[in-house]
Amino acid sequence: MEREDTDTGWTVVVQSPETAFAMISLNESPSVENMAETALATMREDYPDLDADACVDSVAGRPAVGYDIRFFSLDLTNTCWIRSFYCSRGTMVVMCQVNDLELETNEPVLRAICASLEVDDE
Repeated sequence: MEREDTDTGWTVVVQSPETAFAMISLNESPSVENMAETALATMREDYPDLDADACVDSVAGRPAVGYDIRFFSLDLTNTCWIRSFYCSRGTMVVMCQVNDLELETNEPVLRAICASLEVDDE
């Protein structure tokens, strides 16, 4: 696990021993739509042919917007999901990614991380 503090928030990345990862980030100012769209645009820079479906979900008991993404990298199918939501300190974005060789073992772990998230609004 790695944490990086920025002028406007922080980012935490949890990396599997393989390539799967979860990134959770807080930023003080952008809208949830802007955070989700920025993450998708960054993905499109590296994977211009990716498929993305917009979605509305719930993370940490909060309404969240984002994308379910599929793309190819190194002849592997990759699954990624981005969710963004508000909390009292700003806008959160959660991004998880796993390739098809790790999907069976690591996707449940990433989903469990997302399901375990809680927001303390103090």
